[in-house]
Amino acid sequence: MTPLLTIPAFVASLVVTLGAAGFFARRLDRVGGRLGLPEAVLGLLTALAADGPELTSAIVALAKGAGVVSLGVLLGSNVFNLAAMVGLSALLAGRVRLRRDALVLEGGVGLLVLLLTAGLVLGFLSPVPAAVVLTCVLGPYVALLFRGSSSAVHLSTLHSAERQPAEHAGPLWRLAVLIPVDVALIVLGSTAMVECALSLSDHWHWSRSLVGVLVLGPLTSLPNAFTAVRLGLADRGAALVSETTNSNTVNLFAGVVLPALFVSVARATTGVKLELGWLLVMTVVTLLLLASRRGLSRLGGVALIAFYIAFVAAELVWR
Repeated sequence: MTPLLTIPAFVASLVVTLGAAGFFARRLDRVGGRLGLPEAVLGLLTALAADGPELTSAIVALAKGAGVVSLGVLLGSNVFNLAAMVGLSALLAGRVRLRRDALVLEGGVGLLVLLLTAGLVLGFLSPVPAAVVLTCVLGPYVALLFRGSSSAVHLSTLHSAERQPAEHAGPLWRLAVLIPVDVALIVLGSTAMVECALSLSDHWHWSRSLVGVLVLGPLTSLPNAFTAVRLGLADRGAALVSETTNSNTVNLFAGVVLPALFVSVARATTGVKLELGWLLVMTVVTLLLLASRRGLSRLGGVALIAFYIAFVAAELVWR
């Protein structure tokens, strides 16, 4: 397929994927509300839904043997999330604030998941121990959310501002029927998007890794970024940080650790090491800025965005 046809096909598949992810998140949120799930659990579920495009794209790329693209999508998405979700929110809202105990739990879990995933990718850990340890970490965390404890309530109230009243949500059976349709559209759209991206990269002799990190990663993260900015403008810092850390955690656990139990992930090339190191440093910097008594300021938001721009520049120069 020529670029004249591939580019419109890529744009169309991107629109389908992001649109389906948005509907999926809203419908899942409504179903959870009907079932009486704690709002923190609803936040986790809707974060999972919003992660659908990048996770599906990464898994499709891995299934096609493009492991470097798969890992690039996930790492590029996570770096982009920190800048677009936290940094941009602070820039537009003026400040992002949350309770210290919420930051410690969310940041601690997210940082631990990142370190263990890095150990797996770099060859210091084998897949089975990494999966077991992460399950032991994430299991109690999810259980805390289901208990609806005071800490969990502070940690995540994602999408509640967007939740529609029950009487306007439609019958439960209709939502349950439409959710699989949304999932199918996400899978089909992501598959087509990866196919088009690989075709374009081969035609123009671009690095496949670069396409994953700087094109597919950021584009598939747009649903999360949009929601995070809305949370930031509503001064809901705990929800915003929870969505960001949960999104990054889901990407690493479901996109890297679990697939590594069955197939080989991408080799730890110099580029992958750069991306992992950048993500680790940027995560620590984000948490330290958020730990300030007054929260993450507009200046801190600018710093995170500048951090991401430097990351893009480093990727372009290195490749």
